[in-house]
Amino acid sequence: MDFTSTILQLFYKLWWLIPIVIVLEIIKSPWFKGVTGESLANLNIKLFLDENKYHLLKNVTLSTEDGTTQIDHIIVSEYGVFVVETKNMKGWIFGSSNQKYWTQQIYRYKNKFQNPLHQNYKHTKTIEHLLGLHSDQIFSVVVFIGESTFKTKMPENVTSGRGLIRFIKSKQKRVFSDVEVADIKHKIGVGKIAPSLKTSRRHIKHVKTIVAQKEKQKKCPKCGSEMVIREAKKGVNTGKKFWGCSTFPKCRGIVDY
Repeated sequence: MDFTSTILQLFYKLWWLIPIVIVLEIIKSPWFKGVTGESLANLNIKLFLDENKYHLLKNVTLSTEDGTTQIDHIIVSEYGVFVVETKNMKGWIFGSSNQKYWTQQIYRYKNKFQNPLHQNYKHTKTIEHLLGLHSDQIFSVVVFIGESTFKTKMPENVTSGRGLIRFIKSKQKRVFSDVEVADIKHKIGVGKIAPSLKTSRRHIKHVKTIVAQKEKQKKCPKCGSEMVIREAKKGVNTGKKFWGCSTFPKCRGIVDY
């Protein structure tokens, strides 16, 4: 029996393993984890929020000055507009508001990922500009779906599981009328880009470009130390993010974000 015949016989016997391997690879992919996380968040929203008061818009892609931004969930209600970023992750999660990257740890394995609060900042600002709203009418929320545990203290708008529902329901001050809620939903519907493979590819390409550009801006122009993202706490620039030297106050080097 020659080598080719042996290979063909093995293929005929084990061909059924090929689709299993493909399915396993898909399940392990970041895309599948993202879709699963968004689906679980959708389920929580549908089960525990009154759909007559809280209006869910999913996977909204909007145009920006430098490309596009994609938002997992937007919840429009009389209590404000909630912009939700979902993360389907497991293990220990370490991070703080000002850090550029957070850390996921599973036993000895560590993985750095972009601070989701910074990701969602652009989303909220895009919505703010599109709708002509004030920042106190928009709430940024980051929800972790999966078997993860926060190992550092997180802000109230970073939560997990049902914490998303608790955060949304904690906002009880009415800021929009029924007419305004309907108008906001209409504006988002008109402003969003129709979902398509082309739209997704364009957005992914834009995100990769932005990440590459930001990776280059790591060193302080004054002392060469690593830069971190900070947020102005007072003055005319309150709430605005900027790159600040990690050695502050020893060095006060800053760069626009």
